[in-house]
Amino acid sequence: MGHSHSHGHSHGHHHHSSNKQALKLSFILIATYMIVEVVGGMITNSLALLSDAGHMLSDAAALGLSYFALKFGEKEATLSKTFGYKRFEILAAFINGLTLLVISIYIFVEAYRRIMAPPEVMSMGMLAVSVIGLLVNIAAAYILMKGDKEENLNVRSAFLHVLGDLLGSVGAIAAALMILFFGWNLADPIASVIVAVLIIISGIRVTKASFHILMEGAPENISVSKVKAALLGMPGVEDVHDLHVWAITSDFPALSCHVVIRPETEGKQLLTSIQKKLHDEFYIEHTTIQIDFADQPCTGDHCN
Repeated sequence: MGHSHSHGHSHGHHHHSSNKQALKLSFILIATYMIVEVVGGMITNSLALLSDAGHMLSDAAALGLSYFALKFGEKEATLSKTFGYKRFEILAAFINGLTLLVISIYIFVEAYRRIMAPPEVMSMGMLAVSVIGLLVNIAAAYILMKGDKEENLNVRSAFLHVLGDLLGSVGAIAAALMILFFGWNLADPIASVIVAVLIIISGIRVTKASFHILMEGAPENISVSKVKAALLGMPGVEDVHDLHVWAITSDFPALSCHVVIRPETEGKQLLTSIQKKLHDEFYIEHTTIQIDFADQPCTGDHCN
């Protein structure tokens, strides 16, 4: 019986610090502006501004949680938490997704009330606040573009938030112009409903992606059947079983399996080639592989 464990520590520390910096900067920007928007929404009596502020609150929470998660995830692994705190960012993304759904329900209820009886809205103030909001969101989106949003679920969900927010500001600007030029006060709750729909979409997306990782689902970019086929195609390999591919956190896939090899195969050499293949073709660095020999009976539950 052979057994091996491999883990490359190369995965992107420069990415890490640029992610942290991007999240921190955009968090400060958005949290500050959110307060302006809440005050502006109350003064001008605009639900579109308040719902955009609600979206910004969820943004600020998303960015704050993501930043905190990256900080927290750096904590060293301990004997009781053997992967350290890397999972925390997925938990954070999950809570954040649920919060978005709650906020959007509140906006729908409030918008319904306003559509029934449209209140007066100060359109000039609303226009000013929403234009500044648009600029703040463009700045935040630009900062997050510099982070590695392709790899990291947290940076990606933060980026999606800001993008949704940007559309929210556009909606508020459009509504303010409608009220200003046509006195059409209904534009305000209608714009807020559009924002709420955006919030629901990103809420469902983030909740689903984080739930999948929490349930130890296989990463979306890795096909387990292709991994199995690749391993079975290697010289000397008879069978592959008890194969698990999951993600510790969004950009940290892991794999464990039993590989049954023919008695004459050189196990150590094969192990090295397997690790190289998994790393080069599937970008899996964290692997635990047990080598079993075909002529030795397999014991344990995983043999079925």
